[in-house]
Amino acid sequence: METTNTIRIAIVDDHELFREGLKRIFDLEDEFTVIAEGRTGADAIRIAKEEKPEIMILDINMPDLNGIEATKQLTAASSDTRVLILSIHDDESYITHALEAGASGFLLKEVASSELISAVRSVAKDGAYLHPRVTTNVLKDYRRLLQFKGEQAERSVVNRTDDPVYRLLSRREVEVLHLLADGRSNRDISDMLFISEKTVKNHVSSVLRKMEVNDRTQAVVDAIRRGWVEV
Repeated sequence: METTNTIRIAIVDDHELFREGLKRIFDLEDEFTVIAEGRTGADAIRIAKEEKPEIMILDINMPDLNGIEATKQLTAASSDTRVLILSIHDDESYITHALEAGASGFLLKEVASSELISAVRSVAKDGAYLHPRVTTNVLKDYRRLLQFKGEQAERSVVNRTDDPVYRLLSRREVEVLHLLADGRSNRDISDMLFISEKTVKNHVSSVLRKMEVNDRTQAVVDAIRRGWVEV
């Protein structure tokens, strides 16, 4: 039964078994309610208009209208529905096109159920979420964009030691931030710094709090913009 505080989710994917699997995952969590399902991009547009879900989980390859085009239309219509792309594709062109279209997150279908839940929670809170394996590709594309616009030169004059936010970070937190910028997972960071994954999570949480951002992707992008890290 749906409760007033649940996050309302729609799942649009042309594979019925995959939709059923996702629905079972969300049915195990009291904070989520799957209110609609569809198999085409056109279904996504209709569901957003009629059901107004908070989160729309979209595949990219679908009949009639692909997930990226559907996301563009949802964004153009000023829909309150936030889109989370769930795809088999990890090519940077898919990722950047999805984000440019207005998607709030991009996950690979190999994602663990726990990470899927975390992603939906983050997106529902007006945050963003990228699968760790695609973050490096996005950062590379972001770097090329900065070079094209000449913003690399503008960043080079920033003296990070004069940045009051940077001075809030501990030496270990700076190390973690640089590794996040390299696209490293919590396990990778744990192995490289010889600390536990729980300690890594604590450091990441502290970095996000001090930088006043919602997730690790925003932290890395902001750090690049401020000139704290190079990618």
